[in-house]
Amino acid sequence: MIRYLITRMLSIFPVMGVVTAVVFGLTYLSPGDAAVVLAGDYASPAQIAAIRERLHLDAPIVPQYFHWLGSVFRGDLGNSIFSGQPVLSLILARVEPTIILAIAATLLSVIIAVPLGLLAAQKRGRIADRLVSFFGVAGTAIPAFLIGYFLIFSFGVYFGSMPITGFPGLESGAWEISRHVLLPAIMLGFAHTALITRITRASAIEVLNQDFIRVARAKGLDEVTIITRHCLKLVAVPLVTIVGMSFAYMLGGVVITETVFAIPGVGRLLVDAIQHKDIPVIQGVLLISSFVCVLVNLLVDLSYLLIDPRIKYT
Repeated sequence: MIRYLITRMLSIFPVMGVVTAVVFGLTYLSPGDAAVVLAGDYASPAQIAAIRERLHLDAPIVPQYFHWLGSVFRGDLGNSIFSGQPVLSLILARVEPTIILAIAATLLSVIIAVPLGLLAAQKRGRIADRLVSFFGVAGTAIPAFLIGYFLIFSFGVYFGSMPITGFPGLESGAWEISRHVLLPAIMLGFAHTALITRITRASAIEVLNQDFIRVARAKGLDEVTIITRHCLKLVAVPLVTIVGMSFAYMLGGVVITETVFAIPGVGRLLVDAIQHKDIPVIQGVLLISSFVCVLVNLLVDLSYLLIDPRIKYT
């Protein structure tokens, strides 16, 4: 097991090597010039050239990449072109609402999707199954921003019962945070809820058709016991996979949700950086988001060993 853990952890380095090259290449080849944006509309060519030289934007791409990569290994993601603040500090200042929002959306998705998927599998072919299947298809087809605007109009404008903008911070308490996070979490997790529901239903149907389930029913076990003691254990592996992928995607894909609900998270920071062509901030956000995705995938792989002992250390 120790060898397996070391091998899996070492596999992060080549993956992140490719990620750093892709992130740097995309930002380098993207249209626009940060020096022109920073200099302003009335800057002379000499002023623009001076800014490019100061920011090392006039060097070839390969020296720029290795210079940036060396700074990353030292824990230095550079400074924002516009604010002058360290990129890592800007990200850490915005990461709190993003993490809370992603965790809340994931929990809501699991709490709603798993029972719905198990219910649909148990009532296969009946009205309940058809309704759940319709939700599974519709949930992935409806754009997330439409869900967000519907929630804002319904609960924020019409009923006026829920806040629809901002994030209060941890010092405001769990209740106030929950009120601000609930609607964005529903918007962010809506499509993932539908996806997890479909995966749970398909996996549960496959398990419920196994011979040992028929034996358990023949012995007189009730359906609740069969679902909780036997079915859930085998459904757990694909379920953990899709939940882990959904959580990683939510962390990296909160841009639309944070924009709709005006939440000052990492997604809004990335949008602002793209608008201002703030290359160090863009690179830092993309790099950290990619690292989190790789780390979540590693944790998902390791969780298989705890969920199903039949999985070998290969």
